[in-house]
Order: sequence, then structure tokens, then C-alpha cells
Amino acid sequence: MARVVSINISARKGVQKAPVPEAELTVNWGIQGDAHAGNWHRQVSFLGQESIDKMTALGIPGLHSGDFAENITTEGIILYDLPVGTYFRIGPVLFKVTQIGKECHQHCAIYKIVKDCVMPREGIFAVVLEGGIIRPGMDLEIIPAPASSAVPAIRNLKDSSE
Repeated sequence: MARVVSINISARKGVQKAPVPEAELTVNWGIQGDAHAGNWHRQVSFLGQESIDKMTALGIPGLHSGDFAENITTEGIILYDLPVGTYFRIGPVLFKVTQIGKECHQHCAIYKIVKDCVMPREGIFAVVLEGGIIRPGMDLEIIPAPASSAVPAIRNLKDSSE
């Protein structure tokens, strides 16, 4: 079963995120208190522990959840195999995958050391369709697409390159 390993936030963009014991997620926004939350298509970022382990195997010891600026670290699922449009739940929160990977405009410290980073290939991004509070240890469950009337509209999403 797939589950949440860590929930991570930062007050500003461009820095590693720090773990928190729980997070409140808001519809059409993302994680309260995180710099990347907002009315756009990448409200919440995800990366698998399996991806972090790949980087550790390349010779970077001491990597932790949040080091790749991901909001939610998972295990037990290959996130980047989920197609855009996939719906999933963590507790009460309903997510929809909107993007797989992203272009890195400024390479992180990890990339500068080993000339590689998994987030651009293996990180995924989602919007929040139903909010609530989540904690590490909660299960991540892929679900069928809900009836269109049950999913709040995501309107006027700002496109940003960050």
C-alpha cells in the first residue's frame, strides 16, 4: 500500500522544505503555509522515497524528505507512472495529477554535486479538489475519476514557471 512518509513546507520558494507533523490542504490552493501554494496547476508537489533513494545511491549521503523541495514524500507507489488526470486520496483530501516533472531553471545544490536530480523527471504535481488535514503515515489511494458534479471547478489557474 502506498503511504505518506513526510509532509514538507517552506515559507519561501527556492529552498529545501522542512517536515511538519500535519498539514491543512485547501481546495484550489494547496498546503496552508507553503510558498508554492496558490491558484495554479502545481499547488502540491510529490516525490517518492524510492526516487530519493536513487540519489542516495549516486553518492549523496544524508538526503531527507523535503530536500528536493517536495511537499509530500511517499513510498510504495511509482508516482511518475501516474498519468496526468489521475485522481487520488490521502485521508479526506482529493488530488488530481496535473503535471509530471518540471523544468529546473536554477539547478539545486544536489544537481551541482552529482549533475543529476530526480525531481524534474520523477516529481509530480497536483491540485487540491477536496481539502482537509493529512499526516505522515496516511495511505495514498488511487481512485476512479469522480462524477463531474462532485469535483469543484479549478478556474483561473495562474501559470507560473516557478
